[in-house]
Amino acid sequence: MPYVLLSAAIASEIAGTLLMNRSDGFSRLWPSLGTAVCYLVAFAFLAQTLKSLDVGVAYAIWSGAGTAVIAAIGMLFLGEAVTAARVGGVALVIAGVAVLNLGGAH
Repeated sequence: MPYVLLSAAIASEIAGTLLMNRSDGFSRLWPSLGTAVCYLVAFAFLAQTLKSLDVGVAYAIWSGAGTAVIAAIGMLFLGEAVTAARVGGVALVIAGVAVLNLGGAH
């Protein structure tokens, strides 16, 4: 169950970040409100997750997955450059989360 809550937190964070991109520096009302709501929901789900998972592992997964997915969305759908450095950086984020998760299993 904690990983379901964590997945919901990640999805909410991703949605909030995509809306933030559309808010034009918080100058557009609806994307700005959507950003705030999504981040409130993300933190609520993350807080519930922390009842069952260690904070270091949960936060690493939450932030790492969000970062990797947003970077991939940017490169695939938002016209951001696909470079070896970016792809390598995303791979390093994923590897770092995996190592922290394995270390937290003991």
